[in-house]
Parts: sequence; structure tokens; C-alpha cells
Amino acid sequence: MSQLELSAEKRDSKGKGANRRLRRLGKVPAILYGAGKEPQALQLDAFELTHHLSAEAFYSSVLALKTGQDKERVVVKEIQRHPYKQRILHLDLQRVAETEKLTMRVPIHFINEDKCLGVKQQGGVISHVANDVEVLCLPKHLPEYIEVDLAALKIGETIHLGDIKLPSGVEIAHLAHGGDPAQPVVSVHTPKGAIADEGEVAPGQGEAAGEA
Repeated sequence: MSQLELSAEKRDSKGKGANRRLRRLGKVPAILYGAGKEPQALQLDAFELTHHLSAEAFYSSVLALKTGQDKERVVVKEIQRHPYKQRILHLDLQRVAETEKLTMRVPIHFINEDKCLGVKQQGGVISHVANDVEVLCLPKHLPEYIEVDLAALKIGETIHLGDIKLPSGVEIAHLAHGGDPAQPVVSVHTPKGAIADEGEVAPGQGEAAGEA
């Protein structure tokens, strides 16, 4: 996949008032930091940024940030959104150092849901507990997403964090820091309606049991 490119301009004005003025002009204030360099205040075009945000890969890829004649490799670390309007308030970007590991959230792609044994043959329902996972890796190993195969998952079974197959050079940050590998990610269970039906007494059986 070709590297996503993001354009930005340097800005000198700071503070809440200056940021509000920028937003009225169709700009989004941002900050760039990391890799042992001084933080740099930036501004981005709101329309262009909104377009990028529609791509899942934007959140979990190394981006090419172009500022004037300069180009740097960065990742998105935080996006501040308006509480109820479809508007981006602020963006945090982190410079990428090729020799330093990144901690990034990447989406989970659940594959073969339509072939899942517990659903197709046993009438179960898939329950997603997590839709993304935080990984730890060098920039060159950063995956766009993590695949979790559900084809062999039976009813009553769960795929846990420690069961996820990872690409080479990638760790799950939670586990790398001593977290619980039994944390659930996805499971297949019996539908609630089916459980209730199984527990119901057939008509007349209750009366017969009482008479006996």
C-alpha cells in the first residue's frame, strides 16, 4: 500500500482564542512531537483531514507529513473531536524514529465469520469483545490491521488476547507489560432466545408432573 501523505503548515499563534480563529477559517490546530526534537505547532486543512479520517489505515499507519519543503514520517497519536458536532478540534502527531518502538492501536479484522463453525453448524451468535488492540513494534513492522480467523470457533469457545497470531516483530503491548493473556477478544455463544426456549416446560408437562 502506498504511504498516506498529510499536508500541514507551521503556526506561531497558540492558545484557545487562536485555535478558535483557526477553526473558523477551516483549519485544525495540531502538535508534532517526538524523536528527540522540539514540539512544533501546526495547522491542517479541515476538509483534507476529514477526507483522510474516512480511511481506516490513517489511524494505524506511518504517514508522510509534508510541511513546506520538509517531509517527516509520523503517526497519529490522538484526535480530539467535538462532543456532538462532526468537527475535529485538535490533532496530536508523533514523529517516527526507525530504531524506536511504537505503541499503537490497530484494528482487528475478524475473518471467516460467514464460515464460523459455531454459527453455521451450531446456530450460535458471534460476540465481539474488542475491535482493536494496542501493539508494540518498530515502525517497519507496524501492521495496518490484525486478522483473527473465526472459521474453527465453536459455540461456547472464546479467542483470547494470548491466542492472536501476530506478524513478525509485533507484540501486544498489554502482554508485553505483563497483562492477562486470557482477556477475551471474541466468542460464540447460544442466542438468548434459544436458551429460554430450552428452559421452557412443554405444555401439559407441568400439570402431569403435579398430578403425579
